[in-house]
Amino acid sequence: MSHRLDVELTSNRNDGTWTWRAAGAKQPKGALDEALLYEGAEVGDVCRVEAETMIDGTEIIAVLPPKTKARKEPERIEILGSGRPAELVTTQLAPKGRGGRDRGDRGDRKGGGGRGDRNSRGGRNERGGAKGGGDRNDRGGRGRNERGDGERRPRNDRPAAPSRPKAKRLKPRRTHRDAAIKALPELQQPLGREVLRDGIPGVRAIAEKQIAAATEAGTPKIRTDALLAAAEKLLPSLKAAEWLDRAEAAKAGVDDIDLRDLRSVVAAGSTQAKGAEAKALATELGEAVTARVDGEHRKWLQELTETLNEGRTVRALRLSSRPPKAGAPIPAEIAQKLTEQSNESLTAETGSDRFATVLDAVAFSPVHTQVRPVSIPATPTDELLAAIKRLSMRIPDIAKMFNIEPTPPPKRSRSGGGQRRR
Repeated sequence: MSHRLDVELTSNRNDGTWTWRAAGAKQPKGALDEALLYEGAEVGDVCRVEAETMIDGTEIIAVLPPKTKARKEPERIEILGSGRPAELVTTQLAPKGRGGRDRGDRGDRKGGGGRGDRNSRGGRNERGGAKGGGDRNDRGGRGRNERGDGERRPRNDRPAAPSRPKAKRLKPRRTHRDAAIKALPELQQPLGREVLRDGIPGVRAIAEKQIAAATEAGTPKIRTDALLAAAEKLLPSLKAAEWLDRAEAAKAGVDDIDLRDLRSVVAAGSTQAKGAEAKALATELGEAVTARVDGEHRKWLQELTETLNEGRTVRALRLSSRPPKAGAPIPAEIAQKLTEQSNESLTAETGSDRFATVLDAVAFSPVHTQVRPVSIPATPTDELLAAIKRLSMRIPDIAKMFNIEPTPPPKRSRSGGGQRRR
């Protein structure tokens, strides 16, 4: 009985026969008559055959032509179209001008005029008023200003005060600090790091935790007195090394670093500067900080004078309360001018919010005991009375003008959690 088999043509013997073998295998194999092959057969073709298996081998009785190879290109649909030539891309350039279109004809769409005729249909007027703003006074309303005279108030062309650059904070390196810890014995280095990080209280807290852990585990307790004694012995030298790092950073940035940081380094130098070089550095740094403070104080007085000349009373009051040189009094002529401008700012015509703002600035200025309002509002608001009561201890004479007895502000109570812990 015949069966089908896929075979590969392996060679042409040129005697009317071809050799073959099963496709992808060595067996079975044999020879077939050339007359059975299809036209165009070549060595290496794989085709399907009808074969009969005999005792002496497999005999091919028919060869089926191979299937045609699949198309390499995808099938396409041809679009014939109308046959008339047409441009694939069209462009249309807008005319030159504002917005690319003629805005003058905008009014033709709704029956109104162009942009220049907006007042006729309630639009913006030439002064930029709101819709219908040109006729507000004719309709009984008020214009942009509250005077109702049809005139806009002149703008305040006074330039804004330049903001002060934020002072840099002290950022010391850890050169001397790391060297001091490295110089300690290896067993004391963790203790030295803890002393620098949290001080003696931090060491005591760690010791208490270790005691509690030893008690819970039933092991012998450690000697906390010896540990604290070792920490107190290490503290002076480590603090001196830490101060050296801070002093060198302060000296490098003495012109830019915040004065509070510089003062803290100078103050700590009296106790933490060890050795001749460290003490010389502390002296040099103190002189540099003193020169810096004197320069800042001169700039402060100049800025305060300019602010008063510009009539900016609240700004001048707040500036006077923050002198660079602590405890330095302001000159008498500046104090007198500051008092006069403050008095003139406190009148019955002054709004309640403005009155409270000026009083808040006065209360923390060096002239808080010298200011006397020219007049007070006949019916002060509750907010103004509350502000005066809050500041009454610093402006007692002004508080009495409002029939308010100077009373200290209420003390801030601690949080509920703190009370429970106490």
